Amino acid sequence: MKQTSSRRGFLKKLGTATAAAAIGSNVLAAGHSARPFAYLKRLTGIGPNDQINLALIGAGGQGSSDTDTALQVPGVKLVAVCDLYDGRLADAKKRWGADIFTTKIYKEILNRKDIDAVIIGTPDFWHQTISIDALHAGKHVYCEKPMVHSINEGPAVIKAQQETGKIFQVGSQGVSSLGNEKAKELLKSGAIGQLNYAEGFWARRSPVEVWQYPIPADASPQTVDWETYVSNTHKRPFDEKRFFRWRNYTDYGTGMCGDLFVHLFSSLHFVTGSFGPEKIYAAGGLRFWNDGREVPDVLLGTFDYGQTAVHPAFNLSLRCNFVDGTSGSTYLRLVGSEGAMDITWDKVVLKRNKLFESTDPFYTDKMKMSGDTNPERKRMLPPEEISFEAEKGYLGGPYDHFNNFFTAIRNNGKVVEDATFGYRAAAPALLCNDSYFKNVPMHWDPEKMVMKG
Repeated sequence: MKQTSSRRGFLKKLGTATAAAAIGSNVLAAGHSARPFAYLKRLTGIGPNDQINLALIGAGGQGSSDTDTALQVPGVKLVAVCDLYDGRLADAKKRWGADIFTTKIYKEILNRKDIDAVIIGTPDFWHQTISIDALHAGKHVYCEKPMVHSINEGPAVIKAQQETGKIFQVGSQGVSSLGNEKAKELLKSGAIGQLNYAEGFWARRSPVEVWQYPIPADASPQTVDWETYVSNTHKRPFDEKRFFRWRNYTDYGTGMCGDLFVHLFSSLHFVTGSFGPEKIYAAGGLRFWNDGREVPDVLLGTFDYGQTAVHPAFNLSLRCNFVDGTSGSTYLRLVGSEGAMDITWDKVVLKRNKLFESTDPFYTDKMKMSGDTNPERKRMLPPEEISFEAEKGYLGGPYDHFNNFFTAIRNNGKVVEDATFGYRAAAPALLCNDSYFKNVPMHWDPEKMVMKG
């Protein structure tokens, strides 16, 4: 275990530059409690060497949002879109230009020689098949999280990436963010001492946030290629909810774990260097959204991480509540022996307990007279707090993630979330689902990426 745990070591490593930022002009305005503050910076100036032609497969909400972000990166051009619903193909031409090629057959995208990379924004149950086909067709792949739909699908994607040598990035967008990078640096420097616990929480309440997505008025077997949609899963008659609200059904989606927990696993593993937990167990239920969904709307997951060469043993607790009246809340918190930090994509708040030790003999004598039998003991004071925030104009974690992807394509380099990383983030999320539905703990070997027992 290489994690630095010394407060003295951290303070030394904090350095004069950060210290100056912490006590200088960036201190919060008068009238508020003084909280040290520093800006996070992203170096810019990397220009495109060659244009990258991009295609989108799966033009729903997430795929379209991904594409908008990808097109902000210089030198990227969208040339084709694939989706199984006519309305999305029409919207794609309105959104990105009438000259783009559109199709309902994803292999027509893969057969085109002018396409360098694809975004896979389909429902989860198509991720593995299209990823493997795209890699073998010579395309670089950006696949939305979770990388796979079930625990047994990951090794085939890893194999395809290794065999083809193409760039493969999983889309947990916060992994590349300034917030995660700073948290990784702080943890390694000993800012919170020895890690022993982590927790994350998602709170939602509005219908769209909890997957009651709008269903188009023209949804029908004539406008949706339903037969292709269900061709690799259980066959059933056309059901517009299962197409447009697919996250609610286990044939197509992965519930809270695959949609939300996987983001927290991805960030946690990036910050700590962990391969994942060894034991996973879950509890929860359907408490409010009785709309025919097959997945819980309140879920708690508990995860045991064993000691490794890069981190101590620690526990992780994840919670997700789709019936939370406060709504909109999310965080990842790491807790150590000397402090804690709250991590988002563009901000890290570090809190450390301050210790006070008196060497004044008069003070010591007075404390003894008051009945304190151990006056030399250090006193616990309120925590000191340092905030690290992204500079104004920061383009965000999703942009950084795509920039990392396209830079790796241009330079034949590496991405932060390749297939192996993506599988190690998806696996505990998928096993959390398995634990919930089977009502048993799941045992996992995160290094070998196989089930135990």
